[in-house]
Amino acid sequence: MEKGRTDLAVETVGSLTEAEGVFHQTQRVEDIPVTAVEVRTQGAAKRLGKAMGRYVTVDLGPVERREEAAFRRSAQVLAAEMAKLLPEEGTVLVVGLGNRAMTPDRLGPLCCDHLLVTHHLVDRLPEQFGTLRGVAALTPGVLGSTGVESADVAAAVCGAVKPACVVAVDALAAQGLDRLCATVQLSDTGIAPGSGVGNHRLGLTRASLGVPVIAMGVPTVADGGDGFFVTPRDIDAKVAQCAKLMAAALNLCLQSGLTLEDLAALTE
Repeated sequence: MEKGRTDLAVETVGSLTEAEGVFHQTQRVEDIPVTAVEVRTQGAAKRLGKAMGRYVTVDLGPVERREEAAFRRSAQVLAAEMAKLLPEEGTVLVVGLGNRAMTPDRLGPLCCDHLLVTHHLVDRLPEQFGTLRGVAALTPGVLGSTGVESADVAAAVCGAVKPACVVAVDALAAQGLDRLCATVQLSDTGIAPGSGVGNHRLGLTRASLGVPVIAMGVPTVADGGDGFFVTPRDIDAKVAQCAKLMAAALNLCLQSGLTLEDLAALTE
């Protein structure tokens, strides 16, 4: 298969060096490979087709192989990496992008289904819930179903909620079949829904929403060429697993005073 379009910075960085405006490094955290890519110059951004910023890729291979405590370890590593990108305080709005009617594209909405949403509690009952961080969730649907761009819906909700940050969760496209549902990418550059499959929509970025936007995604399709995309045969189970893992990581990151067991009891 010829290499096609991809949302993953780790697949485009190639042999570019720091002198060429790109830093990349892989290390193991809790025995899980974590790769950081920093695109530092406009020249490098143009060559890679990626916005300037930081991209972090966490390998979900241990979860796929059902290694011991892999779900817990992966959730904790993801939470720690996400914490490096988020502001320390303030409400976080999680926007689950995608189409629930299409299995490879329902990752964002499914992730939001498992989130511990607290904005209404912290806002209205601070005496009882003031130890929790405010979290709001939004699943704006897709333009073909709503007639409204996801970015416009997110901007309107940002105006009402006034979050310190937005986390945009979306399904991505990859070049390598081995990365499908086996990699999570985090970035501080925002996101352009549909860009990986050539269906560019208005972006969710600091410029469009007025607050920092952290993107979180998993590749669920790969470019097969001639307008075709391929996806795993068991995509329904894989997307459900990835959505649950991403939500667990977000919950751990945003509610640092709670354990995975606490969070599971509150969200399941």
